Amino acid sequence: MQIIDESNFVYFLPSTSNSKLLSFMNTILLLFASNVFMTFAWYGSLKFPELPMWKAILISWGIAFFEYSLMVPANRLGFIGGNYSASQLKIIQEGITLTVFVFFSVFYLKEEIKWNYVVSFVLILAAVFVAFKKWD
Repeated sequence: MQIIDESNFVYFLPSTSNSKLLSFMNTILLLFASNVFMTFAWYGSLKFPELPMWKAILISWGIAFFEYSLMVPANRLGFIGGNYSASQLKIIQEGITLTVFVFFSVFYLKEEIKWNYVVSFVLILAAVFVAFKKWD
């Protein structure tokens, strides 16, 4: 069993295929959760145009704290756990960001999805595929 002590976080990473799957799933779930906070931090104030800019910034920074509290452990767990390179983590994060944003824009901001947005999204997901495909 590999133990990684990160001051306030301790990761137990047994050297089994199940532990790799658990580390993989924890990384992905943390990335999804952090992106929900990130999306609200960056775009949530768009629904409140009357809100003064300084308040929008302070509220966004407050929300972003929770995003960072999830994103940093997700990246460290994925990288230190040996599942992903830093580049792969960034590519996964971008795919997750777009997935979360599509739901956010449709259900929270009430925007419609246009065909060119769908094509753009598919191309970015294709980039995720290319990044993870074993090209032997």
